[in-house]
Amino acid sequence: MDKTNSMRIVQMLQDYIEENLQNSITLKQLADYSNYSPWHIGHMFKEVVGKSPYEYIRLRRLTMAALVMRDENKKVIDVALDFVFDSQEGFTRAFTKEFGISPYKYHKQTPPIKLFLPNKVYDTFKAINYIYQNEGRIGEVMKTVFVQIIERPERKCLIKRGIKATEYFEYCEEVGCDIWNVLTSVKEALYEPIGMWMPENLRNNASEYVQGVELPLDYDKTIPDGYELIVLPPCTMMIFQGEPYDDEKFSVAIDEVWKHIDKFNPELYGYKWAPENGPRFQLAPMGYRGYIEARPVQKC
Repeated sequence: MDKTNSMRIVQMLQDYIEENLQNSITLKQLADYSNYSPWHIGHMFKEVVGKSPYEYIRLRRLTMAALVMRDENKKVIDVALDFVFDSQEGFTRAFTKEFGISPYKYHKQTPPIKLFLPNKVYDTFKAINYIYQNEGRIGEVMKTVFVQIIERPERKCLIKRGIKATEYFEYCEEVGCDIWNVLTSVKEALYEPIGMWMPENLRNNASEYVQGVELPLDYDKTIPDGYELIVLPPCTMMIFQGEPYDDEKFSVAIDEVWKHIDKFNPELYGYKWAPENGPRFQLAPMGYRGYIEARPVQKC
């Protein structure tokens, strides 16, 4: 079987697992669902995801259980049973081993933990009254980028710095590609996690590109090892949002938005670029909503 077809089947199984995390899931069920043998499914899943179906299901259940305890006032035993653990003791052992904290303590304190997020390849902004369109054409389709303004107040930001990284792939090589898993767990997050290009005055002799999540000024929980809590100044951000795209074409979608930004003149709308006022940031590329990136500006 070719790699593309294997990935398609595993993606289908991941979707099935997500829909049934609170039900019994066996390897035979996955095999019957995909019309392949249990051995073939186990081998294919491990090859594509890097984990066996059993391990993947266990980690997804633990992660979803953590999110329930973070957001809802439910007893540990009820959460354990909801996610198909045989007993509270077994759930507690598995949870503590995976996250380094007991479920009871996590429910009370909700510190940042490293969640297990599916490996598949975030604010809805209010648009203001202008749209910037591409002057060129790709095929016969006119590409549109929506341009919006938002105000970010002074806030804290939990970040993980790299060493010399100037973009995402360099950053992954320096610190790993699973920082999002920790940032997503933060209950007090004001918005979804972001990738940021830090201005010179905020780099602290470290990488230009970092990942982080914005938090209220009164956030005072334990900071995970290797992370840093900084204060970001209030700033005005100009948001650029491209058209929806096929997920596998994310690099093309990002490049299209960057080309728009390179040509865009904010002074036509009473603003100018202000790169030192705050970090430029990007939201996680998701095809259904288009690529979204923000640049700091100030009124002329």
